[in-house]
Amino acid sequence: MLTVRRAEPRDIPVILNLLLQVDMVHHNGRPDLFKGPATKYSAAELEIILADDETPVFVCVDDGDRVLGHGFCIMQHSGGQLLVEHTTVYIDDICVDEAARGWGAGRALYEHILAFAREKGAYNVTLNVWSCNPGAMAFYEKLGLVPYKVGMEKIL
Repeated sequence: MLTVRRAEPRDIPVILNLLLQVDMVHHNGRPDLFKGPATKYSAAELEIILADDETPVFVCVDDGDRVLGHGFCIMQHSGGQLLVEHTTVYIDDICVDEAARGWGAGRALYEHILAFAREKGAYNVTLNVWSCNPGAMAFYEKLGLVPYKVGMEKIL
């Protein structure tokens, strides 16, 4: 049985390992952009992130409370002269441990984040996926996500 809960400071060592896995996927796909091996947050930064309700982090755990994956979110509030006011839950990162892929942890995290977003009255849930990660792209499309903007580049 899989459960999704808010991440706690005791989860930080496993989260750091998962962040390393994410970095290596990106590094292997775009070594011109991503250093490897590295993590985008330190343990100290993660403590601050985990304590902030504007940056909720969720973990999917098994029956033994072993962390199988994480989902980093950022509450975004738009509006102003050009944009309609609304709240977006931006999924900054979803990662399932390489050893636990295919067990449903990614889907459980995503569905939990959707329920969280609805509870918060969010208009939508968004995320970015690198084109060098076709597995992630297929996973998100399978969950029903569709592109809403595309980033493009020309390497000089």
